[in-house]
Amino acid sequence: MSAVGRYLGLVKFEHTLFALPFALIGLLVATAGRPPGRVLLWVVVAMVGARSAAMAFNRLVDREYDRRNPRTADRHLPSGTVTPREAALFTALAAAVFVLAAERLNPLCLALSPVALAVILLYSYTKRFTEASHLVLGLSLAIAPVGAWLAATGRFAPFPLWTAAGVLCWVAGFDTIYACQDVDFDRRAGLRSLAARLGVRRALLAARGLHVAAVVCLAVAFGRAPELGASARVGVAIMAALLVVEHRLVRGGDSACIDRAFFTLNSWIGVVLLVAVMLDLYLL
Repeated sequence: MSAVGRYLGLVKFEHTLFALPFALIGLLVATAGRPPGRVLLWVVVAMVGARSAAMAFNRLVDREYDRRNPRTADRHLPSGTVTPREAALFTALAAAVFVLAAERLNPLCLALSPVALAVILLYSYTKRFTEASHLVLGLSLAIAPVGAWLAATGRFAPFPLWTAAGVLCWVAGFDTIYACQDVDFDRRAGLRSLAARLGVRRALLAARGLHVAAVVCLAVAFGRAPELGASARVGVAIMAALLVVEHRLVRGGDSACIDRAFFTLNSWIGVVLLVAVMLDLYLL
């Protein structure tokens, strides 16, 4: 159990809440609330595998930066709690679980699984050469609703694409906020972020714009789905309110407030939207 705890800590397993609700939203809307049990199981397995592989790989390739950054020096790899070899093996195992789950879903999911892996693993290198790294992280999580929709239907459609656009903008926005904590270190280390390029104040303004776009995209997605109604629209309104609170908390650039906004408010957004969708599908 101690080893399991180390690996769960390495990948911050609790942060699966950021993407998993959107995968379930895509699956539930695609099946009008009646997903086959087998599909539901393998979608969850795929999500956990992909997200675990991405996070472990990120910790592995960033371990030297994490060691030099006082804020991250106590993470598992810099502190020696997990070795690089263990992290590499865990990454490979999680990626294999993801591909297995994709194979169990349908041929299209299997064919696209290397593309998804390429995107979620590439993110770990993007901060070395582009300020658009926030958007790449957003794209990594935006794959979730599209992948779940494809798992259920085997074809693309507007709903998962609009939902993915909303997730991309939401994640890019809160990652821009999160990066404000490391603006001085990133500049010294030559890492790219909007905060390092534009300064904290303008980076927070950019994050605000991304979050407005996220709310608009999700409002369009939910508004065009005949299976969804008032509850889903209320869910989007609650998301907008939570984002307003988030931006009020972080407007001074204080690291403690950024942590609270990132780990608390953002973890609730996906859950709120999932509950709202379930209310429309099952009760209203």
